[in-house]
Amino acid sequence: MTEKHPDGFLRNAREPISSRAPEERIHDYREIYSPEWTVSQLRSQGERCMDCGVPACMAGCPLGNRIPEWNDLVSSGDWKRALERLHATNNFPEFTGYTCPAPCEPACTLAISKEPVTIKSIERAIVDRGWDEGWIRPEPPAERSGKTVAIVGSGPAGMACAQQLNRAGHEVTVFERDEVIGGLMTHGIPDFKFEKHRVERRVDQMREEGIAFRTGITVGEDLSIEDLRKEFDAVVLAIGAQQHRNVEAPGRELGGVVFGMEYLVDSNRRQGGRKEELDFDAAGKDVVVLGGGDTGADCVATAHRQGANSVTQISINPPLPEERPADNPWPEQPHTQSTSYALEEGGDPAYSLNTLGFVDKDGDGNVDAVLVEKVEWERDENGRRVGKTVIEAEHELPAELVLISIGFAGVEKEPFAKSSLKFDARGRVEVDRDMQTNMDGVFATGDAARGQSLVVWAIASGRETARQVHGFLHGEQELRSSIRTPNPPLGARPDVDL
Repeated sequence: MTEKHPDGFLRNAREPISSRAPEERIHDYREIYSPEWTVSQLRSQGERCMDCGVPACMAGCPLGNRIPEWNDLVSSGDWKRALERLHATNNFPEFTGYTCPAPCEPACTLAISKEPVTIKSIERAIVDRGWDEGWIRPEPPAERSGKTVAIVGSGPAGMACAQQLNRAGHEVTVFERDEVIGGLMTHGIPDFKFEKHRVERRVDQMREEGIAFRTGITVGEDLSIEDLRKEFDAVVLAIGAQQHRNVEAPGRELGGVVFGMEYLVDSNRRQGGRKEELDFDAAGKDVVVLGGGDTGADCVATAHRQGANSVTQISINPPLPEERPADNPWPEQPHTQSTSYALEEGGDPAYSLNTLGFVDKDGDGNVDAVLVEKVEWERDENGRRVGKTVIEAEHELPAELVLISIGFAGVEKEPFAKSSLKFDARGRVEVDRDMQTNMDGVFATGDAARGQSLVVWAIASGRETARQVHGFLHGEQELRSSIRTPNPPLGARPDVDL
């Protein structure tokens, strides 16, 4: 890279792409992010990259994105080559540019003492411009290998794995149990965080590249893994980790106590025009969300848009510190307190509350309140809760809709009960170092193998699994000789060089 802006981080202040005002966006389902940014703004942000020599930002990114390279290309106005560098490590940079919490940014060298480079904003701007300019087009393989692969699941891991293997020349078919492609990118993430046309145009691209999609098929029930393996040379399970963690407490069976992801899927299906009436509607209700993570935040924001009377988001843990603790140094993701986009729009956060039960006051079978107590937790050396001290005795929070959003406990195993597929103690599909399961030629990827994680990890896992499947299909020697080089030249296509 040419050194054109050695003092850019001193001259230019951090200026990420902004979000729309909370009081405006809360009334619609359009993306919360501002659609307006200027080329000059993003060029100045690219100039803030220090060309530091040891880019910790790349280590902070699970995909190993070549961040300093495309920062420099944007700063010099070479957006098309910036897009090439972005696609070199990431099949779907808009997925991450809009939804990733950006662990690369706190790993930026500037973050030691200043505000980091706006990496996420630059990534988003590059891919948005790529679509606007028509630079992103189907890239079918020049020739076919004669090998066939079935991908089960069409979330970001399955989509990335499918595109990698297809571009390497294999015939790929993606099986999806739902009615549309995209997994939780389509059904789980609300439109106001990620509009679904962004998934649809990638699916169109993949179809034109030769990938086949079959929806409405539940592998394990409609079609067994064994049947797939007989038909295809390899099978990849990209089935996610959608076994909900539950709250085992009195009153759990009451109406109005539902899993947060079920609530989000219900809302997203209606927003997508795939159903007319909501099964779970927050309109006019007091809503309590159990869980302080991303899914909980999406539930809070959805309840706002449905017209909830009140929204309270409960965390079982205390609030995080305002400053980095001593045992959480740079370049680690900071464990510090921040306000989610959803709470910026309204709602009340509550911390250190232990849920004791759900109350039906009028005997109609529906929840009316959540019974909680404020506690201080005792933890072991691994951070696990082992005891508690009650700070405030039990009291009730009004709640006509309770959304349980406390994470997931691994793969939904029921469809595979009759197969020989093995799972580990954490509910994940058991895989070896090559991502292969105990069944020959059957691989697992993404959350199914890793456990609940981020979209960026899913894409990274899908790409790595594709590399392992390619090696399985063609032999270990070919795999060794075809591993992508660390820094291929600009214009090369390491995204297909498995």
